[in-house]
Amino acid sequence: MKRAVSEQLLAWKNRVRRKPLILRGARQVGKTWSVLDFGRHHFDGTVHLVDLEKRPDYHRIFEANLEAKRILSELEVLLNARIVPGKDLLFFDEIQSCQRAIMALRYFHEDCPELHVIAAGSLLEFAMQDLSFPVGRVQFMNMVPMSFPEYLFAMGKDVAAEIVLAEPKPQPEAVHHMLLGELRCYLFVGGMPECVKAYADTSSMHDAFDVQAELANAYRQDFSKYAPHADKQCLNTVFASVARSVGRQIKYSRLAEDYTHKTIKKAFDLLCLAQVMRKVPAATPAGLPLGASASARKFKALMVDVGLMQHLCGMPVDIEYAKTDLLDIHAGAMAEQFVGQEFLAAGRELHYWARSAKSSTAEVDFLIVTHDAICPIEVKSGASGRLRSLHMLLETYENCPRGYVFSTARYSELPEQKLVFLPLYHAYSTGLPSR
Repeated sequence: MKRAVSEQLLAWKNRVRRKPLILRGARQVGKTWSVLDFGRHHFDGTVHLVDLEKRPDYHRIFEANLEAKRILSELEVLLNARIVPGKDLLFFDEIQSCQRAIMALRYFHEDCPELHVIAAGSLLEFAMQDLSFPVGRVQFMNMVPMSFPEYLFAMGKDVAAEIVLAEPKPQPEAVHHMLLGELRCYLFVGGMPECVKAYADTSSMHDAFDVQAELANAYRQDFSKYAPHADKQCLNTVFASVARSVGRQIKYSRLAEDYTHKTIKKAFDLLCLAQVMRKVPAATPAGLPLGASASARKFKALMVDVGLMQHLCGMPVDIEYAKTDLLDIHAGAMAEQFVGQEFLAAGRELHYWARSAKSSTAEVDFLIVTHDAICPIEVKSGASGRLRSLHMLLETYENCPRGYVFSTARYSELPEQKLVFLPLYHAYSTGLPSR
């Protein structure tokens, strides 16, 4: 599988002022595979894998002191191999299971700066929140599920992947419909690597669905690890409720019955901390940074993956998959989840715009910043005349140069209305910082 994170890892490897790297992300997004694949292709020496969850006996190495050279010496004995700085890669996997190993990373930077060290794990934020962790001693990188272009590469459709990664432009009708067909499959399979592999190996979507069920259960099993921070049953309820609430403003009282506001909020915040879901706050596009006007009370949420979202919603796949317009699937929520997920994969921070007034309300699905300009995003079918909220925003905030509308229509522009119409499959490329 070709993953975009490989280029980021290579840039880290070649940095002069390189520090130990912590790769974060939700469970099962492909962190371990990506690091091992990167190590095999970009290091002349050996990739030394230290799985601290499978080998809890290795935790003893970090109990005496955190001197990097001593730790390396003991690891060499246990691994029965020399660890050569500048040539080898030392990879601590599932590092969240050993807090002192996380603390030791700073000393690798200070005592062995020439050694390439990567650590990865899920639920890392929980392991790190009680640690005194000096800023500037390590680097962080975040990983998410496979984007639509990565999915196309995994399916062997390299030419299609290059098209959706390229600068958006009108595509021939046949190519356009082929890409929409591939996107329809992606919406249901999702971007979790194990689901993509199952579908690529067998061409059976039901095999991918089976994996989705296994992954959802794995996430639920993780809920016990959040204790005593939150109620396990409330976490499970919020987990499913947010999947059914994508595209709508979150109201805690609607996420779980028979629980207090405080209990539901704690569950929601912990799921966001675990990167199982992502909070998208409302903001005003009056100026930068958008975070300065972000609301703490008005927000929406996205799930970690569109495939897991459809599984948790329990939607009738035969009915939803057969719908002609992708924007009709699950009342448009899957398309909004997809666009938001692609922007996050491209490294964008997400907000949205909501205006409440006595006479009318208005909402625009997303706000992103590109080239120091605020760009409003709508995920909607229909002609420009139906985009009332987007027109209102563009008229109110002159600092927004243009609005983008994602739909199943081909690429087109209406410069007199400051609108660009983009096919859904170009969401990732539109979100890239270079665009």
